[in-house]
Amino acid sequence: MAREKKTEAVEELAGLLSQSKFVVATDYRGLTVAEMSELRRQLRGAGSEYHVVKNTLTRLAAETAGKQALSELLEGPTALAFCHGDMAQLAKALTDYMRVTKTTLSIKGAIIDGKLIDSEAVKSLAALPPINVLRARLMGQLLSPIYSLQYVLTANLRGLATVLNARIEQLGGTTNA
Repeated sequence: MAREKKTEAVEELAGLLSQSKFVVATDYRGLTVAEMSELRRQLRGAGSEYHVVKNTLTRLAAETAGKQALSELLEGPTALAFCHGDMAQLAKALTDYMRVTKTTLSIKGAIIDGKLIDSEAVKSLAALPPINVLRARLMGQLLSPIYSLQYVLTANLRGLATVLNARIEQLGGTTNA
């Protein structure tokens, strides 16, 4: 590879690394071209990119982007998945592809905001529900005490209204409430 092309490749990788909060390193040995194309298509659907990289150039790009921890994952043939959207969606797409196709693709680890995580943590991330579901659960948890307090505070008034309505019916009147 010519020196100019190497410089361009390092700059491109550094740009991708700096733009991505989540980068997954995989070992792609044994995948055919058709399988790689299918994997890239699925990851594109998850808002991610998948690139086969040279380890030495990636080490240089990682230093440039301030993600030196990535260098620990650069052993043997490596391909990187760059996340531009939901982290869990990328992790889920990779684990689903590995489970469905039963290929030799394996996850080496990942970088989240410059911190190194192992392959088991990536698989755990894939098991998380989508971000919208997590937000809805959080809002439910936050609102639960408010609804409980409101129920407790209005219980005496409801009880009084029930007693008054029963007394009105007992006296032969009609109730409106």
